[in-house]
Amino acid sequence: MISLTPSDIIQYLFCPRFTYYEYVLRIPRYEERHFKVIKGRNIHELKALQNKEYLRKRIGVVNKALNVYLTNNWLRGEMDELLWLKDGTMAPLDYKFALYPGKVYGTTKVQLAAYAVLIEENYQKPVHKGYVVYVRSKNKLVEVPITEGQKNKVKQAVKDMEKIITENFYPKATRFKKKCLTCTYRNICTR
Repeated sequence: MISLTPSDIIQYLFCPRFTYYEYVLRIPRYEERHFKVIKGRNIHELKALQNKEYLRKRIGVVNKALNVYLTNNWLRGEMDELLWLKDGTMAPLDYKFALYPGKVYGTTKVQLAAYAVLIEENYQKPVHKGYVVYVRSKNKLVEVPITEGQKNKVKQAVKDMEKIITENFYPKATRFKKKCLTCTYRNICTR
């Protein structure tokens, strides 16, 4: 049985070989070394303490849970906040230790879509949007629509990743060679 995280899916969409190197060859990414990852984890812990009782009523939040870990047969993840909205839907909320760049990046959309899949399967409630708080932009709250197409993209990525892992399939590298410049595996990858 395979259990993947939203980060695994994001890495796969960046380049399918991430899945091969990490899950087939078992070469770790060492993301703990990155300053932003460590700082982001500290921010998540601080926000959890500060925001225990705070409900974002202006966006229709009627209840919330902090640091919610959800899983299904093939996906797992921990969201910073799980929101119950007054319209009967639910939504994930994620804190980013970043400045708001004027748009929400595709990686964040994939992460929220993965959380949406987990929420819908575990709570049988619809998820049509998620939220991101950009900590370094004075905690700017941004609403992000989540479509069925995005949720299906997450599910398809998991199926493709499962093939790589179970069949020891060596996938094609990304066609965007600029991505290779910052890749963890650039020194061992055979383009």
